[in-house]
Amino acid sequence: MIKALMVAMFLAFQPAAAQEYPSKPVTVIVPFSTGSASDVIIRIVLERMSANVGQRFIVDNRPAAGGAVGTAQGAKAAPDGYTILMAASGPLVVAKVLQPALQYEAEKDFDPISMYGRLPNIIVVSSKLPIKTVAELIEYAKKNPGVGYGSVGNGSSQHLAGAFFEQLAGVKMTHVPYRVTSQLQSDLVAGEVPVSFQLLPNVISAIKSGQVRPLAVANATRLPALPDVPTAAEIGVKGYESSAWFALVAPRGSPRPVIDRLAAEVAKAMSDSNVRARFTDFGAEPMATSPDELGRFISAEVAKWQDIITKAGIKIEN
Repeated sequence: MIKALMVAMFLAFQPAAAQEYPSKPVTVIVPFSTGSASDVIIRIVLERMSANVGQRFIVDNRPAAGGAVGTAQGAKAAPDGYTILMAASGPLVVAKVLQPALQYEAEKDFDPISMYGRLPNIIVVSSKLPIKTVAELIEYAKKNPGVGYGSVGNGSSQHLAGAFFEQLAGVKMTHVPYRVTSQLQSDLVAGEVPVSFQLLPNVISAIKSGQVRPLAVANATRLPALPDVPTAAEIGVKGYESSAWFALVAPRGSPRPVIDRLAAEVAKAMSDSNVRARFTDFGAEPMATSPDELGRFISAEVAKWQDIITKAGIKIEN
């Protein structure tokens, strides 16, 4: 009886795995609002994928609880390849570390497809400060313990990047969370909260106008949009890599041929020069990984941020 059931289940999955996939539109759950950075860049990718495949990839925005609600819904979708999730570092990895009660596990409830982009954090200071290098920032922070750095809230990419910097640089700073991004930007420019660990789309205009000074990129390589800004490793802060990253994942148990086809289509889309140019213009780093590479990366991220958050004692406000 058990053997017959297993055979039946195997045969049931064969049509989805063996036929030309996709044979109908694919829904992509995006756990953020329309027009958000996450939404903008996934639409660039899906637009190219739709054109290449000849089937629509339809965005289904489900914003709530910082992306946790949509991510949980992605985990519960049917594992047939026709509902997949735009996964982001915040809700997929960090939120679970900060809120263990969330009803999903990054490593257990999803099949990785491919990471397609990331927005590295950038160490920036108000131009009102006489600081021009990371070494000078570290010296300033040591002479002025408790200097403030702003973020868009507890557990945000900017907050975690700041906490990570404190640990690596051996300095003590004060996290200043904001509920309104525009107020954070205003106070950063004014020097009220003189330091931040920002994502490029948030500060590119202030950088271009000279109101904010970029010191280093928390990435393995320099950003094409900021070619003169060194990586943290280049100026001595080894291991300082922090970013908001984005990937496609499927509900656990999705057919491997479907996963491989989707990964191949992501890679094809991300090799398109127009797609790459649009990512660069937005301040994002374009890329494509294999499913196995993404799986290893997610596991490493869970361990990394668990350690950083625990050491920093970061808690989510109730």
